[in-house]
Amino acid sequence: MGKGFFISKTVGILGIIAGVGALATIIALSVVYSQEKGKNNNQNEEQTTSKPPTTTPIPSNKPWDKYRLPKNLVPETYNVTLWPRLTPDPTTGLYTFLGSSVVDFECVEDTDLILIHSNKLNYTEFENQLARLMSVSSVEAPAIKSSWLQGVTQYLVLELDGTLKKGHKYRLYTEFIGELADDLGGFYRSEYMEDGEKRVMATTQMQPTDARKSFPCFDEPAMKAYFFITLIHDRGTTALSNGKDIETTEINHDGQDLLKTVFERTEKMSTYLLAFIVSDYDSIGNSIDGVEIRIFARRSAIAAGQGQYALNKTGPILKFFEQYYNATYPLPKSDQIAIPDFNAGAMENWGLITYRETALLYDEAFSSNSNKEKIATIIAHELAHMWFGNLVTLRWWNDLWLNEGFASYVEYLGANNAEPEWNVTDLIVLGDIHRVFAIDALASSHPLSSKEEDIQTPAQISELFDAISYSKGASVLRMLSDFLTEDVFQLGLRSYLSAFSFGNAVYTDLWYHLQKAADSSKLELPDTLDNIMNTWVLQMGFPVVTINTGTGSVSQQHFLLDPEAVVTTPSPFNYQWIIPIKWMMTGNMQNPLWLTSKSAMKATQDQWVLANVNMVGYYRVNYDDDNWAKLLDVLQSNHQVRQRMIVNVAQILDDAFNLARAKIISTVQALNTTKYLSNERDYIPWKAALNNLDFFYLMFDRSEVYGPMQDYLVKKVSPLFEYYKQMTDNSSKVPDGHMDQYNQVNAISLACRTGLEECQNLVMTWFQEWMDTDTNRIHPNLRSTVYCNAIAAGGKKEWDFAWSQFIKNDSTAIESDKLRYALSCTKQPWLLNRYLEYTLDPDMIRKQDATATIVDIASNVVGQSLAWDFVRARWSYIFSQYGGGSFSFSNLVNGVTKRFSTEFELQQVRYFFEMTLPQCGFPFVHFVILLLNWFGSHGPP
Repeated sequence: MGKGFFISKTVGILGIIAGVGALATIIALSVVYSQEKGKNNNQNEEQTTSKPPTTTPIPSNKPWDKYRLPKNLVPETYNVTLWPRLTPDPTTGLYTFLGSSVVDFECVEDTDLILIHSNKLNYTEFENQLARLMSVSSVEAPAIKSSWLQGVTQYLVLELDGTLKKGHKYRLYTEFIGELADDLGGFYRSEYMEDGEKRVMATTQMQPTDARKSFPCFDEPAMKAYFFITLIHDRGTTALSNGKDIETTEINHDGQDLLKTVFERTEKMSTYLLAFIVSDYDSIGNSIDGVEIRIFARRSAIAAGQGQYALNKTGPILKFFEQYYNATYPLPKSDQIAIPDFNAGAMENWGLITYRETALLYDEAFSSNSNKEKIATIIAHELAHMWFGNLVTLRWWNDLWLNEGFASYVEYLGANNAEPEWNVTDLIVLGDIHRVFAIDALASSHPLSSKEEDIQTPAQISELFDAISYSKGASVLRMLSDFLTEDVFQLGLRSYLSAFSFGNAVYTDLWYHLQKAADSSKLELPDTLDNIMNTWVLQMGFPVVTINTGTGSVSQQHFLLDPEAVVTTPSPFNYQWIIPIKWMMTGNMQNPLWLTSKSAMKATQDQWVLANVNMVGYYRVNYDDDNWAKLLDVLQSNHQVRQRMIVNVAQILDDAFNLARAKIISTVQALNTTKYLSNERDYIPWKAALNNLDFFYLMFDRSEVYGPMQDYLVKKVSPLFEYYKQMTDNSSKVPDGHMDQYNQVNAISLACRTGLEECQNLVMTWFQEWMDTDTNRIHPNLRSTVYCNAIAAGGKKEWDFAWSQFIKNDSTAIESDKLRYALSCTKQPWLLNRYLEYTLDPDMIRKQDATATIVDIASNVVGQSLAWDFVRARWSYIFSQYGGGSFSFSNLVNGVTKRFSTEFELQQVRYFFEMTLPQCGFPFVHFVILLLNWFGSHGPP
């Protein structure tokens, strides 16, 4: 039953926020705001308020100087009304939103203090205080003695002239104004062009700690509550929130025609999952088993059918997860919306999922096979969260890895169910395991789970959103599911979700329910699940398992890319793991074994051993020289066996190259694994090889070794190029198979990169035809690599043409993304410098794409030094816009330095960041330590 906003008779004074009267109250705030002229677009400035925020340094013993909320108040319901202004204030030029909030909470421990999160909000005053407090129980509420904003810890602080009593309920009312900035956090604005006109929308990104930028709230994941949301908005716009809209009514204020949309009460949920959006978007929809599914996007995108693929796949994926969790989707609707300016890939707001446009919108004329897969997997990732993360939420951010790692694992299951012919489940090896190995093999890595007391500040929380949480979390959970078996894993998972529905948990709660499932299934394990998994969760890194087939010994050690690195992070297990090993002998599966310290795995003289079958374990494998030789012989000569173990072929390549970088085996031995590539036609091994050869390009494309390396690789790729040329009728079409489509891109990309003349002529012909006819016949799968190679081989004419296509394309985000990347491929330094300057102008390169564009330029050997100089010269601006522990900023710093491999370059980096560290926060200090450790593993092999 839909419920609207209500206020009890005893506090009828607050009823103004339910109707037009709210406008009269909150619009007055805009006058104050204009007078104070707060410039919140500078992220380092303090908020401007009716009372200045306290900036006393932390720590102190005062509750308001601690980052965690006290446990004495528990929110129950919020009633929030917001009015985003989609035109700028004529005086300040700022976009703002006006709001009022009522929060009902219970006192569970006597207190004379209320702390509630607030950041960058300006409050109206009531009798010289920033809020009103009243009782909704039998006792009278004490008066507010003093109130102020604590800027550093982001609180609205209310000292009371009396005590809130345990067991009684109270109500807090506030009115406020905030800036609807373009900072991609909290309640913010996104701008885009459509039909030649600039459009403005209001949207949100609350995770992890930005709900407090939208309204005062108890902004911690364990502080779940029910939310009544009301949005006031311009006519001609649509308002969305987590709940279904109950009604939209017309209202008028001072001659201004407006709409007011009231939404159903949400389920009990955390603040970081809230969303509210006002736009003039269009939508398409359908329903499945009573659940309404809608896709929202720019009107031109909907008209072009770009939301249809997402709509077609959302229902089946939703039903898959209902079966997987054995739990009905708990909401009446599932809205998904594409946002032009969005810093993350997507966000799992309960009932209103937000996406980058490239992560939701598919257009067959512009989108590649890879784009389609990305959409399917991201939708699956976010829908997985509807239960794991939203229905059951981790108590605190130190367990973020379980939330994001789980969704990053099961996204492959959901996408595989939606597109069973793609066989995407194997791609976790390339997309997550190999990716995170490179980070987790550093001495500066960190464990999956942190101590709760070590994660306090918003910056520390943001730092957790990294590849360790997502990709290592996914890899470890995949290993857990495998050794438990999927049936047992699902049984425990379902029990866990049932036990903690609409509540909060810690990661050990999941272990408890999985252990119960294992016990009931009579599954034999070498130790308790808690003890097994603690070795993977509570210590950083991973092991390399070494197998000597001559002696039969099996041992383990902590794998580090730099064997001389000093590991200062203590381990409760002395860097030993309890390791499940699936293995085969001469192609035949053997009984799995557990490596708890040392074990045995005997082979005869004529047999070869392969461990970590299907790479389900989160570890690398090394062998004695004789077994390595036998495995290489299998790669070279036994096509049938190779075909049966494609994932393990990729594992052999990746393990060999990384063991060589760690000086465990020779570089020659690693390079020997590539000899067979002229016979390889499968995508996964080729992609693993190319990912590792990229390291050689980074190290050698400025050296005399580059020429011989190119000569070698062109011989390896030429047969693959010819294979796809024949398959595709002289490259006039694309292959039918999903993986073949990927590998055709590999063939063309590497063939052109290594200078194969036929490939370069092909891409230049295609690109020139586009320039001459203004008709683009290049298949979407091939556009990124064709654009890049044609622009690299061309000059100003090709670059300017691509830029003109980028500028005029305001309807298809994925095509813009391909062009934006390709523009970084030019070999003309002056064009690259011009392009770098464009990244500072959001009218030319969107904020969400700025750091990625700089990294793309740095990936070009000509642009690397230009990007490094640019970042240093523009450091103050770049750090203020993108610092603070985000994915984009850490990727930026890594991207502009990833070619560095000399002592001189190390000293450059060290000097620069030593000079800039004083202005940076803790997460960036941590990242620079990681970066300097990274250098230890990046000398020439």
